[in-house]
Amino acid sequence: MNAKADTAVLSSQQTAEPSACKLVIFDCDGVLVDSESIAVDLLLELIRAAGGEITREVAYERFLGCSLARIVTELQDRHQIRVTEGLLESMRIGLYDRFRKELQPVPAIADALDRLPQPFCVASSSQPERIRLSLSLTGLEERFDGNIFSATMVKHGKPAPDLFLYAARQMGVAPDSCVVVEDSPAGVTAAKSAGMRVIGFTGGSHAAPAGLDAKVRALGPDLMLNTMDRLPEAIAELKATRHEA
Repeated sequence: MNAKADTAVLSSQQTAEPSACKLVIFDCDGVLVDSESIAVDLLLELIRAAGGEITREVAYERFLGCSLARIVTELQDRHQIRVTEGLLESMRIGLYDRFRKELQPVPAIADALDRLPQPFCVASSSQPERIRLSLSLTGLEERFDGNIFSATMVKHGKPAPDLFLYAARQMGVAPDSCVVVEDSPAGVTAAKSAGMRVIGFTGGSHAAPAGLDAKVRALGPDLMLNTMDRLPEAIAELKATRHEA
C-alpha cells in the first residue's frame, strides 16, 4: 500500500447510494487545534487540587471529548472527587494562559479548510469562549464565519447526538448529508448516533498516548485519517463508503 493509502483507510463495506456531503462538522480540540495534551495536564492538576488522583491513561479513557460539566459529574459520582467553582475557575485561567503560550493548529488544517468545497462548522464539547479563543490563537476563527456550536447549547453533550443534530439544523443540512471529523470515541459515537458519516482523525499529539487509533477504529468510522493534508480528497472518497457494521 502506498503512503497516501496508508493515510486514509476506507471501510470495506459499500452502500448503494450514499448522500453527497453538503456540510463538514469539525470537533475542535484535537481536530482543529492540538490542545488535548495541554487540557489533560490542567485536568490532572485540578483533580489533585481537589484531593483526588487519577492517571493520565484514565483521563484520556474516560474524559476525552466530553464536556466539562460531564467530567465534573463523573468525578463526583465515580471517584468521589468534588470540584468547586473556585477550582474550575483556576483551571480555566491556567488553561487559557497555556493556550496563549503553547497552542498550535493541527498541522495542515488551514490549507485543508481553504480547499474544502463544502460549508463547514465547529461542534465542540468545550464552552464557546474556549472554542473562540482556541480558533483565534491559531488563526482559524475567521474561516468559520461565526458557525461555532458548543455543548452548552444542547441538553446532552457527546456521546449523545444532540450537538451534531443541532449544528446540522442551524446550518440547514440534513444529517445524512453531513460528515463529522472527530478524534474521540465519544465524538465518533455521537456522530454515528446522529446518522452522519464520520472520519476518525488520529493526527493530534495526544493520539498515541491516548491509544486513539484502536479505540476509534473499533467504533467503525467510515474512514480513518492521520493527517489533514488529504481531508478534502478523503471526504470525496466517502461517496463510496458507509459505516462499518
